[in-house]
Amino acid sequence: MFSHIMIGTNDLQKAKSFYDSLLGALGVPPARVDGHRIFYMTPTGIFSVSEPINGEPATFANGGTIGFACDSPEQADAWHAAGVASGGTTCEEPPGVRLGGMGKLYLAYLRDPDGNKLCALHRMG
Repeated sequence: MFSHIMIGTNDLQKAKSFYDSLLGALGVPPARVDGHRIFYMTPTGIFSVSEPINGEPATFANGGTIGFACDSPEQADAWHAAGVASGGTTCEEPPGVRLGGMGKLYLAYLRDPDGNKLCALHRMG
């Protein structure tokens, strides 16, 4: 359904450092820099961070969350630890199992340095 996700940043180098570490925990190679944007290319899609082209400050989506698939709870924990160590802020509850309408999930939440809400998700059997 999706070809890519792009979010904004007010500091491209800080965002690259954060996401290189965060997504590196999921086995994603460092970003490719293209002027005012960075791209993380994977077989399942593209994640990109960009300075706004309209010259206005980047802002985060209230109510928006970007989820990253993880292979295990341990990978989700590594993702969360890498994000916090790279300037992210933990949010929601601590990483752990949540039960709900979507089944048993292992979730970890962060806000990136620009305030975007991120989630690591592992669907448990």
